[in-house]
Amino acid sequence: MNTPLLIAVILLIAAGIAAAIFYRPKKPRRFESLYTDALNAIVRGDSKTAIKLLREVVKKNTNHIDAYLQMGEILRGEGNPHQAIKIHQSLTVRPNLDDKLKVEIHRSLALDYLSVNNLIKSKQEAHFIFKLEKKNIWALEFLLDIAERERDWVSAAKLSKNIQKITQQKDAGKLAQFQVYDGLDKLSKDDRVAAKKCFNKALEIDPNYGQAHRRLGDYYSDDRDLINAIDHWEKFALLDPSNVGNIFSKIETALYDLGRYSEVEKFYKRILEKNPSNLDALSHMANVLEEKGERQQALELLDSAMKKFDTSVRAHLMKLKLSITTIPPHELSQQIDKIIELVSGKEESDSH
Repeated sequence: MNTPLLIAVILLIAAGIAAAIFYRPKKPRRFESLYTDALNAIVRGDSKTAIKLLREVVKKNTNHIDAYLQMGEILRGEGNPHQAIKIHQSLTVRPNLDDKLKVEIHRSLALDYLSVNNLIKSKQEAHFIFKLEKKNIWALEFLLDIAERERDWVSAAKLSKNIQKITQQKDAGKLAQFQVYDGLDKLSKDDRVAAKKCFNKALEIDPNYGQAHRRLGDYYSDDRDLINAIDHWEKFALLDPSNVGNIFSKIETALYDLGRYSEVEKFYKRILEKNPSNLDALSHMANVLEEKGERQQALELLDSAMKKFDTSVRAHLMKLKLSITTIPPHELSQQIDKIIELVSGKEESDSH
């Protein structure tokens, strides 16, 4: 072959190769890369892009179960739970899925049905998970939430006990709480005998659960058994000092009804010995002293505690109340200024 012809052949081959490279169709993006992009879009909160990418993934690979699951999660979150149910339900008939994927599918369906308030099917899906994993904590906690929503305290107690057994994290107070809730429901139905059993059962579970003592105090008070009522109310006040509410007033009234006036002051001394920072007890104690005509002792009590309660508007108002007839006007004015300063500071804090 002569040289010019050889050159021409080489040029034609080179041109053919270049054309093939330049004009060849681009390879479609691999679905793994698309799925990664979709997950990144989910992280960014770009659900529109995520859905678009996930649809591309399942179009290229109809066996990509995770992509279907993610699509359903987004649709539920975007307010389309019925579409999510259709997607997740379609996965339940897929063959050859491992148990881990089946758990995720039924978990998603449980959440789907919960979002449309179909508690029956929601619970069925959670119970199905137990066929795959007998000790699935998520399913137990999910059913516990529903039991609390439905005020099914017996089931809630059983589920909570199972969770604690599996996690080995004992919480007697939680179990006692469900007994108290059950008792309150029975009280609302006028089943007082059963209610009392629930409250006592709560104390068997956790003797230090204050709310059980509070409810038993109320129970005995309704029966005019004031001695037992006072006993349980005081135990509640000592166990749960931050939630005493109107218990102090109830105890005072009961003691006065029994003619045990001197015990009111002794009661507050016991509370303050156990918890010196109990402002409610301090205020009531000051009131008792004032009513006995011991205003100076009441003021001294407050003065000794003011370092702890210097930022408390209530404590300063209590001191002002006791000081009105005993100190000169300019000192009263200073106390009022302090209260105004505290109130103004609180209002500014709340506005931010």
